Amino acid sequence: MICEIVTFPAPPGASRTDIVEDARHVVERWQGEHDLVRKHFVWSDDRSTLKGIYFWKSRTAAENAHDAAWRAACEKRTGAAPDIAYFDLFMIIDNDADAVTEYPPVDGGE
Repeated sequence: MICEIVTFPAPPGASRTDIVEDARHVVERWQGEHDLVRKHFVWSDDRSTLKGIYFWKSRTAAENAHDAAWRAACEKRTGAAPDIAYFDLFMIIDNDADAVTEYPPVDGGE
């Protein structure tokens, strides 16, 4: 499993209601991504940045979803290029489900 964290600037002066409403406009798009397992929307305490935290079946799927066209559109919308980081997600502790899930390596990892 791959965890991808995408960071970009929040609109100055935006309220939480504004941020949530904007996020609603992309729900259908992300629900249509077959290899996306989960996406979290988060906003920094100082209200300066937004992050999308994605859980993908593979890094290739993540990179395809956030291709050059998507990055350019994000930069046009926010005024800055998004920062994207990838992580090997090897375990999740889910206290709500009382479960621990371990994931095997992906994309040729050991």
